Amino acid sequence: MAESSMLNYTKYRQISRLRLERINNHLDKINKPPVLTIESPDGDLIDCVHKRKQLALDHPLLKNHKIQKTPSDMPKGMKVKRDDNAGSNDTNASDMKAGEGKGRVREDSWQMWHRNGTRCPKGTVPIRRSTVHDVLRAKSLYDYGKKRQQIPLSRHSETPNVLGGNGHEHAIAYTGSSQEIYGAKASISVWDPSIEVMNEFSLSQIWVLSGSFDGPDLNSIEAGWQSDSYQATGCYNLLCAGFIQTNNKIAIGAAISPVSSYAGSQYDISILIWK
Repeated sequence: MAESSMLNYTKYRQISRLRLERINNHLDKINKPPVLTIESPDGDLIDCVHKRKQLALDHPLLKNHKIQKTPSDMPKGMKVKRDDNAGSNDTNASDMKAGEGKGRVREDSWQMWHRNGTRCPKGTVPIRRSTVHDVLRAKSLYDYGKKRQQIPLSRHSETPNVLGGNGHEHAIAYTGSSQEIYGAKASISVWDPSIEVMNEFSLSQIWVLSGSFDGPDLNSIEAGWQSDSYQATGCYNLLCAGFIQTNNKIAIGAAISPVSSYAGSQYDISILIWK
């Protein structure tokens, strides 16, 4: 889930006609024909795409795949909604809620595109439409939708605020176990920090990983919010192979609203990653 900035990357770059043509051809492949399009106040276009037409199901291994609407099991004390709108994807479920703390908002009205009151119909999923501007923020068309390698943060640091070798400042809390872990949950405060220069970003996230922390076998699932260009390895959201969305209320990658303010109302989202 991302809180995106309005920093215009295109003014820093010259774009050739050939490159622009290649980008548009790629966007034609990943932006699926919508049943309905909703314009968000921040300029995003939210396409309501039939859940069987989303990008992940183009993969040959998912031909005739039966979409799992809800997890088969949940942690103790958590309820599973048995309807077409439950769940976030086939491999991990996200239970997201805004408005806890001082501020309160309706549970189904906490993203920017919700403000005009229009929702995606049953049987569709809301997908933020990818744009030329989005691709240009990446170094190349190949990099778009992927997360580039970053210098790993030492997990042995005892300092709460750590300035990494790549200039990233971190405040972290982590836990590990020799036993098998099936998931994790966190409540994360939501803010909209100012972004002023290219490659500047801010994020807050929960991160479940396997493999060695600083080795080539690291695999992770991440969920949270961010402003602008986080760089690591892997892929983002619906551009990940096999990532299937079933929820028709949450547009993954669209802006969260409202957000917390200094000495004012505080808002957070609760996120669950569960296998």
